Amino acid sequence: MSAAINAAQFVRKLKTYGSPEEVEKIQRYFKSGKGEYGEGDKFIGVRMGQLFELAKEFIEMPPSELEKLLESPIHEVRAGALSIMGKQARSKKTSEARRKELFDLYIRRHDRVNNWDLVDLGALYIVGIYLIDKPRDILYKLARSKNIWERRTAIVGTGQLIRQGDVADTFKIAELLVKDEHDLIHKATGWMLRSAGEVDRKRLLTFLDKHAATMPRTLLRYSIEKLDKKQREHYLGLKKGEQAD
Repeated sequence: MSAAINAAQFVRKLKTYGSPEEVEKIQRYFKSGKGEYGEGDKFIGVRMGQLFELAKEFIEMPPSELEKLLESPIHEVRAGALSIMGKQARSKKTSEARRKELFDLYIRRHDRVNNWDLVDLGALYIVGIYLIDKPRDILYKLARSKNIWERRTAIVGTGQLIRQGDVADTFKIAELLVKDEHDLIHKATGWMLRSAGEVDRKRLLTFLDKHAATMPRTLLRYSIEKLDKKQREHYLGLKKGEQAD
């Protein structure tokens, strides 16, 4: 294997982009302070644009080396692994066998996918593309998990299905998550509902008719962003009415 596509070489190159000035900003952005959802995560101050460009150079990295990156305590290293995995998953050159390896690695090492950006880098492509022509049982299992990041994977993992015009699982999983207590689940679920609504507006409106009055406000606002003004006001009005009661 070429030295240019192993984990150690990637980490060495990534560290050259590190900036102490960026660390504090990134820590605030990813909520790594005491009591926050990313508590204790370590950063070296690499901007995501730089990380994604570097990931392109290492797109052929094998899963065994990618797992080494996932094991890193450094957030940007794990983000690099997931960026590479996502790029591989959506490359036309990638075999179905490799996509399965990437999917299996993501699910098996979900313990290392422990912030919203890491989920979004992985679930959208690694999970979503693999499941296009396969059973989606894993998404329902993850949706019922006590782990917030697994629940986020469940809904974000439907993103590629939506792009194929298949929205059934998005709405079913949204039903499971509609009363979730975490803001990051509200945002992800609203994002996917909004996207699904662009494919099947009637189904979105039916979902909103059922849940708008009681669903979390953030989830509602994300869900209705692409509706016309009158529709948005209608559903927000249902929410206000429920609060008044």
